[in-house]
Amino acid sequence: MTAPSPADYAASRTLLLGFLDEAIAAAHPSRCLVPHLPAPGQGRLIILGAGKAGGSMAAVASRFYREEHGVDPSRIVGLAVARHGYGEEAPMIRMVEAGHPVPDQAGIDATTDALRIAADAGPDDDVLVLLSGGGSANWIAPAGDLTLTEKQAITKALLRSGAPIDEINCVRKHLSRIKGGRLAMMARNARSILTLAISDVPHDDPAVIASGPTVPDPSTLADARAICERRGIPLPETAKALLNDPANETPKAGDPSFARAEYRIIARPIDALEAASAAAIRAGYEPVMLGPDVEGEAREVAAEHARLALDMAAAGRKVAIISGGELTVTIKGEGHGGPNQEYALALAIALDGAETIFGIAADTDGTDGGRGEATDPAGGLVDPTTLARARAAGLDPAAMLLDNDSTKFFDTIGDLVQPGPTRTNVNDCRIILVG
Repeated sequence: MTAPSPADYAASRTLLLGFLDEAIAAAHPSRCLVPHLPAPGQGRLIILGAGKAGGSMAAVASRFYREEHGVDPSRIVGLAVARHGYGEEAPMIRMVEAGHPVPDQAGIDATTDALRIAADAGPDDDVLVLLSGGGSANWIAPAGDLTLTEKQAITKALLRSGAPIDEINCVRKHLSRIKGGRLAMMARNARSILTLAISDVPHDDPAVIASGPTVPDPSTLADARAICERRGIPLPETAKALLNDPANETPKAGDPSFARAEYRIIARPIDALEAASAAAIRAGYEPVMLGPDVEGEAREVAAEHARLALDMAAAGRKVAIISGGELTVTIKGEGHGGPNQEYALALAIALDGAETIFGIAADTDGTDGGRGEATDPAGGLVDPTTLARARAAGLDPAAMLLDNDSTKFFDTIGDLVQPGPTRTNVNDCRIILVG
């Protein structure tokens, strides 16, 4: 196989960025939400949204009810919470921006209002809940005497531990007044509760998406305690009291609060990956789909994917290896980065300059780890010159991987992926082009 030229490098990188754009667009609320929006009833329509797509979902819904149905604004009660930088103007719906992944006071204030609005729902009112990834941090209502500072510390410890999202959300649910089905309990007097969700979790589990505020919770207090013990999470006395109080258990299947509740997933990680796959086919690549539910340590998964790519290259195949899911990083160093950037750095090291292999790894929400800013990078690009350019700039790739310093690595060589806020979230998108 002929070694690629600099023009080939540029073309392959452009292709990868285009494939990522296709993946993100497939899951944007402007494309997937309207077919699922219900016609307005006779009473009030209460719209509550949360997550990285909370702002865009609210904006689409607001325009739909105002322009398509001419609903009187007096019949709409709306409140949406999105990550800082992810809000969007939504007529008839109040928009709030709050912290992610670590919650803040803005999130607490907005969640208090959301719970009050839900509790006020009457038998003629319909409740529409618009959920997306990030909702667990945006809807924050510490239970009992737990403080915001304590909840922030627990969240940070869970994130640093490398715990997968289902474990993190299990603990969150049992320390919250809104998660784990409790929003449905508050809105139980409504005529209906319809949740429309954009999934950002492996296996599209409604109990995990935004910590399942409107569905029965299969996890238990004992599960949450076991996770904290296994992961070495330090807990204040207030949290210990909550996790040992049977009265604080989340509502389960069969609870009457869910009798009039319906749940639909309107966009999934696989939708984004299939859009990327279709784009790859149009560009002449054979897609090799590894699926939307890949989990594990980012550097270990990257090494595995590099071996697959090298095997494909040795066989002379022209393929696009596509995967999603949510990888984790057990933080041991002092650097900054995220799972996708760490994956990309580990991939570059494992490929060791292989001439015909290019890759991209990015979070479809537009940010990967980082400091909670809307300008945080989404991921990184890899080509055959990645390691050589890094070393020429005085970087030690292996040392930076050990220090979890992937953001500095890709920033230094100009290969950060930075689309900005995408206002959707269907987990990670990783694509390796071979040939």
